[in-house]
Amino acid sequence: MKIVGLTGGIGSGKSTVANMFAELGVPVYIADKEARRLTNTSKIIRKKVEKLFGAQAYVDDKLDREFIASIVFKDADKLAQLNEIIHPKVAAHFARWIKKQEGLYCIKEAAILFENGGYKKCDKTILVTAPKQERIRRVMERDAVSRESVESRMQHQWSDKEKSALSDLIIENISLEQTAKEVRSTHNYLLNLYA
Repeated sequence: MKIVGLTGGIGSGKSTVANMFAELGVPVYIADKEARRLTNTSKIIRKKVEKLFGAQAYVDDKLDREFIASIVFKDADKLAQLNEIIHPKVAAHFARWIKKQEGLYCIKEAAILFENGGYKKCDKTILVTAPKQERIRRVMERDAVSRESVESRMQHQWSDKEKSALSDLIIENISLEQTAKEVRSTHNYLLNLYA
């Protein structure tokens, strides 16, 4: 089965696009969702995260994402160390997951597909884009956070320009109707490519 990486900056709507592929019957793996699940359930991960950030990293047996974000978005080294704890576990889970899937290709959705080199393990990559101001508006609305908070998070991701240089396909997500058309045409292209 071919692996098609799907990514996009914060607020681009990559989850929306992933759901559209799922509705077309494509197996979809959401790496960030799996990472969240593992950080809350794996004792090994918890031990390493607490060693890195202290016991306050967890509240009520769940990773305190706000606390962690307040540190890693200011400290690239801590972010890299956190990724080294979580990403190998997610990769191992994905390897088991893909063996159970059927179809010509699957979608692997990951926020930092390019930043962490994950795109090198994909047969094709899709970048979801949207205008910066629209992305900021979406995230402010979705997460009830300030513009500064969103812009700070954006600074830790590659720009669309950097990502598009490595992307095979680009889906612009402004109007849902147009996005759905682009997803269908991308799906048909991939089916023909891998048939």
